[in-house]
Amino acid sequence: MRKKVAFYTLGCKLNFSETSTIARDFKSEGFNRVDYSEQADIYVINTCSVTDNADKRFITIVKQALKSNPEAFIIAIGCYAQLKPQELADVNGVDLVLGATEKFNITSYINDLLSHPERSRRVGEIHSCEIEEADFYVGSYSIGDRTRAFLKVQDGCDYKCTFCTIPLARGISRSDELKNVLHNAKEISEKGIKEIVLTGVNIGDYGKGEFGNKKHEHTFFELVKELDRVEGIERLRISSIEPNLLKNETIEFVAQSKSFVPHFHIPLQSGSDDLLKKMKRRYNIALYKDRVSKIKEVLPHACIGVDVIVGFPGETDELFLETYNFLNALDISYLHVFTYSERDNTIAIEMEGVVPKNVRTKRSKMLRGLSVKKRRAFYESQIGTNRTVLFEGENKEGYIHGFTENYVKVKTPWNPELVNTLHQIELTKIDEDGLVQLEFTKEFVA
Repeated sequence: MRKKVAFYTLGCKLNFSETSTIARDFKSEGFNRVDYSEQADIYVINTCSVTDNADKRFITIVKQALKSNPEAFIIAIGCYAQLKPQELADVNGVDLVLGATEKFNITSYINDLLSHPERSRRVGEIHSCEIEEADFYVGSYSIGDRTRAFLKVQDGCDYKCTFCTIPLARGISRSDELKNVLHNAKEISEKGIKEIVLTGVNIGDYGKGEFGNKKHEHTFFELVKELDRVEGIERLRISSIEPNLLKNETIEFVAQSKSFVPHFHIPLQSGSDDLLKKMKRRYNIALYKDRVSKIKEVLPHACIGVDVIVGFPGETDELFLETYNFLNALDISYLHVFTYSERDNTIAIEMEGVVPKNVRTKRSKMLRGLSVKKRRAFYESQIGTNRTVLFEGENKEGYIHGFTENYVKVKTPWNPELVNTLHQIELTKIDEDGLVQLEFTKEFVA
């Protein structure tokens, strides 16, 4: 009887791409994939360790699996598993913890466990490398989970931001070969998926080879140009890219591209140059403002998302207001707000000027409120325009949702025939829930 395996992914698009690839490995080994809410023989949890919240959720997710099947094997992989393997191994119910390189051999570890039923259960075996050994690249992409595919093009990071543990969890910056990226993109398009989202830890650094080779075999701009030539891809979306690595040539190319959509997500983290220096970011607010201005110059309808951290050590009321006022004046579309949380083995954890947690919470609420205001203003600017929408696959309270090329979320009464189709529509009005209602103008792609 075929064993059942279920997956739960915490964190970023990169994690989703790797989970999907690992799931395909299980399928090729003869396992059946089921939903995480169902009874399974094996539960795989792909962890994140960007914030405390992601850490805490792990225990809840383990309990959910044990409730479905107390005898199931539970395996932890991902960033948290690399950073703090013993912590995860000590969680009641966890059988196996795999580090940054070992996770890609997960089926071998599972088959070994299954072939030795006499082995003591619930001991939390750890198989984890030193992060310096994570110097090779494993390509991946997500497929079948959403109407969009997340295509991994790069992994690891050579930046030393003082708040971040990702280099400790994923290792040095390294990239897939260009021919492999193009092959994967073509493979995705042949499966009927209409949109590909490029993902990685620091995708603007694309091109660095394996084994610590700092030379760029190709640049991110070359990657973008080559992907735009791949036949059958309706949409390509750049996920998150550092402002110092987003060059004018890339912005200008996207403006006239046949596939790349007018949507950029650019981490800011702070609107204070003083704090950016303490964070060891590689730009200042003048450069950031210039990137936004350039995008809006050549792509007036572009959507621009921003990452920002509140409560970083040394963030006084005055410095927080610098960030708030900078963002308020900037022509952006939405914010992803992260409340700073102390991470072991970072420089920031030793810094003075710790911001009380209640103050961090208050500042987070202020910026989330600003994000709502910004998104509303952006949506209002799009009313009356014709856009192309890709419809999602869920029936949510009688509505089907979708996103325009410039990332306006829309809804229309549920119609299963619309799932994973592109249509040209007119944005008509914003509903009470903040989503945009639409009218069809003509069919674009069935």
